[in-house]
Amino acid sequence: MAQLERDYVLHRYDGLAPEAARELLLDVGSRIRGVVISGGVAFGQRELERMPSLEIVASAAAGYEEIDSDFVRARGIRFTTGSLTACEDVADMGMLLLMAARRQLLAGDRWVRSGEWERQGMMPLARSNAGKKLGIVGMGVIGRRIVPRALVFGQEVAYFARSPQPAVTARFEPDLLALSSWADALIVIVSGGPSTRNLIDAQVIGALGPDGVLVNISRGSVVDEEALIAALSTGGLAAAGLDVFASEPAPDPRLLALANVTLMPHHASGTVESRDAMDQQVVDNLAAHFAGKPLLSAII
Repeated sequence: MAQLERDYVLHRYDGLAPEAARELLLDVGSRIRGVVISGGVAFGQRELERMPSLEIVASAAAGYEEIDSDFVRARGIRFTTGSLTACEDVADMGMLLLMAARRQLLAGDRWVRSGEWERQGMMPLARSNAGKKLGIVGMGVIGRRIVPRALVFGQEVAYFARSPQPAVTARFEPDLLALSSWADALIVIVSGGPSTRNLIDAQVIGALGPDGVLVNISRGSVVDEEALIAALSTGGLAAAGLDVFASEPAPDPRLLALANVTLMPHHASGTVESRDAMDQQVVDNLAAHFAGKPLLSAII
């Protein structure tokens, strides 16, 4: 914010009540040349139409399903995201949730804190991560970072994506159901939006099976939560590790009540290092645009 305040005339839209926000756009919208936006904020045609001079939208987040990208493209507005800055930490979170879910980290923590260790001795055995088959759903920059991490843990890796990625040292599987049937665990890391809504449905979860683990570090909309809750509740799925939910920041209470779910509050990129890098990339993209230089992370 200090850099933006130094280099630009800022109009703070964030934090305003709806009526005040509308008044702000009516007052200054015609003069706005750049917009800075973060994740979880809808930015659609109504707002864009009030900014006829807009040249660039710079988002700190990696996902952009809440932004009307079709309208942005039609208007010739540049659009950048933070997609390149947090991939290492998000990949770490995928593996962390997989390990925690399969090795029952939270159950072990409770076993110690509650005194069950002293009263009953060792807790029930968990499952090993080594030697298991991992399916990765999505092979963008984060998926490509997960592959070597999984290989280090002695796992066999295959992936589902729109097309094979020649540089990836894992087997491409064009059939999601086949991947789920083969895998012991799935890590889901695809973009959100209508095209991937409920991509992980009851059939995919059923194919993963009663010993399977599902990890979602993409968007809550990608997983059919009703099907997931049913499988976790009835033994159709062993465990899940979730960083994202259909309803945020108040996930379905049925998920919160399940002992075989490891939960994080949409925090995969939540490190000082990643958030600093995401914000700096916003500043650098704006500076590059207004200097007539190539953008660092252009989507459009």
